[in-house]
Amino acid sequence: MLAAIVNKPKPDRNLILFLRLGALFCFAGWTWGHFYWEGPCGILLWQDTTYALAERLGVSGETFVGTGANDGLVQKWIAWSGWFYLGCTVLSITVRRKSWIQMVALVGGSGLLVIVAYAHYLAAQRQLPMFMEYGGQILSPVILVMALALGVRHRVTVVTAIVALIITFAGHGCYALGLWPVPANFSAMTSVILQVEHETAIGILRAVGILDFVICIGIFVPSLRRACALYAVAWGFLTAIARPVAGMSLGLIYWGADYFIHEAVLRAPHFLIPLYLFVLWRSPRQVETLASPPDSTPESANAASKQPSDPAG
Repeated sequence: MLAAIVNKPKPDRNLILFLRLGALFCFAGWTWGHFYWEGPCGILLWQDTTYALAERLGVSGETFVGTGANDGLVQKWIAWSGWFYLGCTVLSITVRRKSWIQMVALVGGSGLLVIVAYAHYLAAQRQLPMFMEYGGQILSPVILVMALALGVRHRVTVVTAIVALIITFAGHGCYALGLWPVPANFSAMTSVILQVEHETAIGILRAVGILDFVICIGIFVPSLRRACALYAVAWGFLTAIARPVAGMSLGLIYWGADYFIHEAVLRAPHFLIPLYLFVLWRSPRQVETLASPPDSTPESANAASKQPSDPAG
């Protein structure tokens, strides 16, 4: 076992590292968002049905809502939920192959990200692309667990990473092309960063939206997939850092870093998952099949195929 770990090919270690960092940064960003700022899940609780349920349970409206000093049950629940995101942040670092309890807990962390995505979906008046944009974040811990349990080159792992990329790009593309109303922050960030008028910013977003769907298709073309993955790395990184670049200012407290940095950090899967795919496809090694064990390599498979067969078999 020790020899297998020592002799593990460096490209595979890098692939695991990309996936690990994607999940780590995503959970770390949401941890900061829940502890320092009020998380986005309040919209799930600030509803008449939850008020009625609280009253049936004997909780007064004042206790449920609070006095405005973050002392209501809703605010406290949102703050407490930050500990779950912190736990998943730690698990992203410590989880190892065959650590099944940690793996199951990390997959549960994807459920937390689904709740976040659903909250944003409701806040956006149930616009489907808003939920889709969180596909890469939701699936990042799942892909990491798959890479550890099945293999970093396992077909299921790779396909899930491709699905995460496509969902994220398609969600962004639907907004950029205007298939759904373009979010104000999209055009605002483009205008501020590129120093262009609103109309020009919308035109740029339209062009980017076309490229989003080109990537979703081109990722399936063997001769284009590496180029598409590389573009996705650049796109994911630039759209992540666009938040602090457009929002931070010397005139703000802490230059606005406390508000905008984590917005970039939690979007790390948007460029680290494509980076995983780019490096994977750059390597000459083949993708593992469903029957391949996690530590198997094409070299070992070829060596096994050259062994004489058992005449008595």
